[in-house]
Formats: sequence, C-alpha cells, structure tokens
Amino acid sequence: MRTPHAPAPHAPPGPRTPARSAAAPAALLAAASALLLALVAAEWRPLLDLDADISRTTHRWAVAEDGLTQAARVLTDWVWDPWTMRLLCAVAVVMLLRRPGGRWTAGWLVVVVAVATAVQQGLKAALGRERPVWSDPVDSAHYAAFPSGHAMTATVVLGLLLWVLRRHGPGPDVWRTALTVAVVSVAGVGLTRVWLGVHWPTDVLGGWLLGALTVVAAVAAHRRLCPAAPDGSGGARPPSSSPEPPTSPEPPTSDDPPRRPR
Repeated sequence: MRTPHAPAPHAPPGPRTPARSAAAPAALLAAASALLLALVAAEWRPLLDLDADISRTTHRWAVAEDGLTQAARVLTDWVWDPWTMRLLCAVAVVMLLRRPGGRWTAGWLVVVVAVATAVQQGLKAALGRERPVWSDPVDSAHYAAFPSGHAMTATVVLGLLLWVLRRHGPGPDVWRTALTVAVVSVAGVGLTRVWLGVHWPTDVLGGWLLGALTVVAAVAAHRRLCPAAPDGSGGARPPSSSPEPPTSPEPPTSDDPPRRPR
C-alpha cells in the first residue's frame, strides 16, 4: 500500500533587498509630491483657501506674540537657515574624508545636496508662486514661495546625516539625541516659516515631501552603487560570521622521498 507523500514545506521568503524596501516609500512620496505640485500649479481654489485661512490666523498670533516672533526669526535666520544646514553637511564631509574609505560617501553627500538645491530653485522659478503679503509684516523673504527652501534643505541634510550616522553604529544615547534634534529641527523650521508669514503652509509641506523623497532616493542609490559598504562609509566588509571551510594540507614541496614511519 502506497503511503501518501507529505506536502513539501514552503521555503521561507528571502530577505527584502534594499531596492525593494525603498520602492514603496519612494513611490508614496513621489505620488504625494506630484499631487501637491499639480494642485499648487493649477491654483486649486480649496487648497488656496486653506492656505489663506491658516496663514491669516498664524499671522495674527505672530503680530500679537512679539517674543515668540523674535525667537522664530533667530531660529529660522541662523540655527535652521539653509546655509547653516550646508555648513553642517560640509563638516560631515570633512569628517568622512578623514576616515579610511569614506571618500565615496563624502562625494555622495555633496552631489545629493547640490542636486536638491538645484531642483528646489528650478521649481521655484518654474511655478513662480507669490509669497503671502501683509500690511504689517513681521519678516521678509525673497524669491518664489514653492517649495520652502528652508524646509526642503533641512529635511535633505539632516535626513542624509542621520542615515550616515546610523550606518556607523552610534551608541543609543547619541542616536536618540541626533534623532530628536533632527525631528525638532525639520518640524520647527517649517513652523517658523509659516509663523513669520513668509510661506504658505503648502510651501512647507512641499519642502518636506520633496526633501524626504530626495533622501529615500539618495539612500537607495548609495546602497546600489556602493554595496560593499555596510557602514555607509565605503569601507571594507565586516568579518563573516559563517565558519571557514577546512583547508586541506598542502602537498610537500621537497623532492626527497617520504620517510617510512618507524
């Protein structure tokens, strides 16, 4: 009598590759960025009305709360200014250049930040969106409004530096501190731009979305183009945990006949 064969167990799914793990967030960020860009370019009335309502309310608060407004100006003009972010990136580049094998990642940082700046300025010129205009302004800004350069630059620079730091294995306290500073900075710079009345809320949202999309795409490119650097620095691979195969003894190199055992 033939016994039925037990069904073969299914093989467990293999680990997700970096390209696949980044595809979903990249697609989501790209779709959200494209939708917001299209609505702003088309001057969709419900979106413009929402922008105007939020901006009028925050401007009244900014005029009434002079202390908070002065603090916001210091933060946005000095602490979270795009040039401050680029200077921070430059310091990281110098530190990477001093590490063995860090040259590739240093160049990658420079290229990504430069491309993000070019994209930001190109979108500003292409859309030409006007900034809010107030009879009693508390601050001023130049160039077009969308996307917010402060929000996008902070998101790109701090997002990239967080990823590089994480790949170098920081301690728990260092990582929590860096993550907290980055989140507070990215959120805070966007809020100060709306509070000071120099950007519409959707300008800031667009800067955040485009900045996050840039970080996700740049990290995926780094992993694809520099796969031999698990720490993100272009260094050597860590020692493998798998046991080394036994090596067979090498044959004797002498021409003398082997001796007989006694």
